[in-house]
Formats: sequence, C-alpha cells, structure tokens
Amino acid sequence: MADVIKRATRESYGDALVELGKMYDNVVVLDADLAAATKTGSFKKAFPERFYDCGIAECNMMGIAAGLSTTGIVPFASTFAMFAAGRAYEIVRNAIGYPHMNVKIGATHAGITVGEDGATHQCNEDIALMRTIPGMTIINPCDDVEAKKAVFAAYKHEGPVYMRFGRLAVPVVNDEDYEFEIGKGVTLREGTDVTIIATGLEVSQALEAHEMLKAEGISARVINIHTIKPLDEEIVVKAAKETGAIVTAEEHSIIGGLGEAVATVVCDKCPVPVVKVGVKDCFGYSGPAAKLIPLFGLDAETIANKAKEAIAKK
Repeated sequence: MADVIKRATRESYGDALVELGKMYDNVVVLDADLAAATKTGSFKKAFPERFYDCGIAECNMMGIAAGLSTTGIVPFASTFAMFAAGRAYEIVRNAIGYPHMNVKIGATHAGITVGEDGATHQCNEDIALMRTIPGMTIINPCDDVEAKKAVFAAYKHEGPVYMRFGRLAVPVVNDEDYEFEIGKGVTLREGTDVTIIATGLEVSQALEAHEMLKAEGISARVINIHTIKPLDEEIVVKAAKETGAIVTAEEHSIIGGLGEAVATVVCDKCPVPVVKVGVKDCFGYSGPAAKLIPLFGLDAETIANKAKEAIAKK
C-alpha cells in the first residue's frame, strides 16, 4: 500500500474551485475566516475579486450566498461541516432550502477524522441534518478524483448542493477517466454473498474489507454511494436481491445517515438484513485520526466482521 496515492478531499475542493473559476465567470467563493483550512485560499489568490471572507459569521455567509444566487451568480459557501450544517442550519433551511436557491455548500473537516480538534468540531450529524431539507442534494466523495468531479457536477446542477469533504488524506481509488454522475452509485467490486455499501473515506476501508473477505472465501460486492440524496435506489435494490445481505459504512452517525437511507429503501422494496457501520450514538473525542478510525469501528476489519454478521442473518 506504500505506493497508493493519498490526498485529502478538502485539497481537491480547493483545486477544483480554481479550475471552475477559470471556466466560469459567475463562480464566486465565500468563506468564514477558514480559507487556509478549507483550501479556498487558492481561489482567493487566483480570483481575489470573486472571493468574499465573511468572517466568523457562518449564518450571515449563507444568507449572502442565497442573495448572490438570485443574480445569476453561483456561490460556493465554504466552512467546516460543524458550522455549515450545525451553526447555520436555520439559514440553510430557510434562506437556501425553502426557496430552492442555487447555492453550493462546501463543508470541510467532516466526521471523526478531524481528529485532535475533538468532539466540538467532529461533525457526525451533518448528513442527517441536510437529508431533512427538501430538495437538498448531498454529495460525499470518496477520493481526490471524485471530489473534483463532484464540484463541477454541483456547479452544473440547478439547486442547493451540500458537499462533504475531509481533513484526512485518503487513498485515491478512482481513475482520472472516471465518470461522475449525481445520484448514481458505482459498483467497485462484484460479489454474491454480501454487499458493502460505503461512502466517503469508508470506501477505501470497504475495499480493504473486500480483500480480507476474499481471503476467507467470501464474495463481497462493494458499492460506492457518493450521492446520499438523491440515493440510487436501483443499485441498492439490485444488490439486496442478488446478495441477500447488506453492510453500510460511513464516517457519520448511524442515526440519519447512509445506513438509514439504505435501510429505508431495503425495507420498502426488498427486505434483507442490513448491518450499519458508523459512529454509534455518541460524541467523538480528541485523538490522531488514524487511531480514531479503528477506535470508533470504522476500519476495514470491523467492516469485514459486520459483513460476516450480515451473512449469518440471511
């Protein structure tokens, strides 16, 4: 694994914004005094006249983004997930979601792997919050390639989009020619005994789990769900019918995230066992990201064990 390229998706976000800015004059970026961390500083350097630092006033930033969007501008409002989805929830709901504004939210530093920043900044609830807003599209890319393509897809999509990016460098699992489409899951590995449906950084962990299971003679299908809303129900139902058991994996609370979205579809259309891997009903705490992943049961070994548990429930 030493030759595997790793990159944080927040870095990919910053790079994609610069490329997008070169192509489209109506792209503007807003940040809340965190440009160095969210990596929007690169856009500021390239296009200072199209960058707005709103200070530590995330609610105000979302309101400004909503207003700008009414003029034909496509604003990318950027800050940590804890502040984008948490602190600014009411404004996102009422000023962006309710009138269905064409605002793109770039939420970085999501999940437990914010690491040493601790529980106050480890936002494991953002997907659940955004899922409740009617018309909100939610994208959680798994690597550098997917993150960049997600930014371009978000620009072309009409309506509010919530994009979730991470602080931790993660393996690049997609080729550069990978075609990204909002709302379409991607089958990364075929299998017949169980399906692992993963999102974000858990996709690389799911691929490792696939190899562990393969060594034990277990055939696991691996699906990358980068768009949590709208969910690709077709690929989920197909997996349920063909493998008879599902494990979901997400760096997010098991309450209200990918696991519950998948379970709802499965329950309605093809009932099979669904086992969820994610942050349990608890807060995180400060520590190195690499140690927090296994500590909170988000590692490949846990996913593999849960896959065997799901198979046993058939």
